[in-house]
Amino acid sequence: MKFTFLNLAAAGLVAAASGPPAGRPAGFKWKSTGPLIGPKDDERKTAGIKDPTVIEINGTYHVFASTARDQGNDSYSLVYINFTDFDKANEAPHHYLDQSGIGKGYRAAPEVFWHAPHKLWYLIFQNGNAAYSTNPKIDDPAGWTAPKNFYAAKPAIVTENIGAGYWVDMWVICDATHCHLFSSDDNGHLYRSETTLADFPAGMSDPVIDLEDANRYALFEAACVYRVGEGRYMLLIEAIGTDEKRYFRSWTSASIRGPWTALADSEENPFARANNVEFEGTPWTKSISHGEVIRVHTAEKPADQNLDIDTSKPLRFLYQGLDPEKDSGSYNALPWRLALLTQVTGA
Repeated sequence: MKFTFLNLAAAGLVAAASGPPAGRPAGFKWKSTGPLIGPKDDERKTAGIKDPTVIEINGTYHVFASTARDQGNDSYSLVYINFTDFDKANEAPHHYLDQSGIGKGYRAAPEVFWHAPHKLWYLIFQNGNAAYSTNPKIDDPAGWTAPKNFYAAKPAIVTENIGAGYWVDMWVICDATHCHLFSSDDNGHLYRSETTLADFPAGMSDPVIDLEDANRYALFEAACVYRVGEGRYMLLIEAIGTDEKRYFRSWTSASIRGPWTALADSEENPFARANNVEFEGTPWTKSISHGEVIRVHTAEKPADQNLDIDTSKPLRFLYQGLDPEKDSGSYNALPWRLALLTQVTGA
C-alpha cells in the first residue's frame, strides 16, 4: 500500500486533529545520516554527546548538548558547538560551559531560545531543579550567567507522582501572554507551569499534569513543543517501545495549554522511530532518542520565544542515537552520538 506522508503543513495539522482523511494515514517518514557529532578525545574523557538543542541563524547552526561520562555527581555538563555544514560538524571546537558562569556540577538537557522582550538568549536545563542562564550573544560561550532556579524546591506534585523516576527535561515556550515550562518525570507524567510573559522568568505557577499514562514508558521524557502555524502547536515526547528502544510520539493542539490530540503517537505510526527511518548504509542505531527539530531563523524571520518551525518545508530533527552493539553497562557511560533526520515528504 502506498501512503501519503504529511509534511505538517498547517492544513495537515488541522486535519490530523480530527483524524486523517480516508485512505491517507497521517504519518512521517525520514532519512537519517550516520553519527555526525561525538565526544572529543581530550582530558574530559566524555563518553557520550546527548540531548541536543539546535537553532540555525543565517546559515550557522548553534548546538548545545549534554556531555556524559560515568563520574558520579560530575557525570553531566553542557557543551556548545557551532558550524555551517553538518558534514563538518564533528570538526568544530567544543566549548565546555562549565568554564562560563554556568559553572561546574550537574547540568544537563539544555534548551536554547531568544527572549525578544529581554533581548537575551535563555538556556534552560536541569540541575536537580529547573534552571536557566542568560547571554546576550548565543555564540559567546563565556557569556552565560550563573544558573538560577525556577522553583525553590522540587514541586509537590512532582514529588507525589514521580515514583522511581527522575524530574527531567525542562522546556520553555511562550505565547502572546504567557511563558510555559514543561517537564517530565520518567514515570508517565508531562507537567506544565506558567508565568506571564511580562514576569518571566519569575513567578512560575505550581505545575499541573497535562498528559499522563499508566505505562511510564509511553510518556517518558524529552518533551518539546513548537508553534507550527498561527494558533497551532505540536508536542513531541520520547517513549520507550516494546522492543526497549526509544522513539518519539507526537500530538497537536490549538493552545499550549492543550488539550492535546494524537498526531502520530504509536509504535506503528510514530513521529520518529527506527521503523519509519531510512538510514544511509547499515542502520547505526535502533533508538531515535532525545533531540530537537531545527528552528531556522534569518533577518527576515528572527528568533523569538514562540519557537516557530516552518512546516511547509521538510523538517530536520537532530537526535541522539546509540550503536546497538554498545548498548549495555552504565547508562552514563553509553556512547551516544548525534545524527540528523530529514523528513521525506511523499512516498
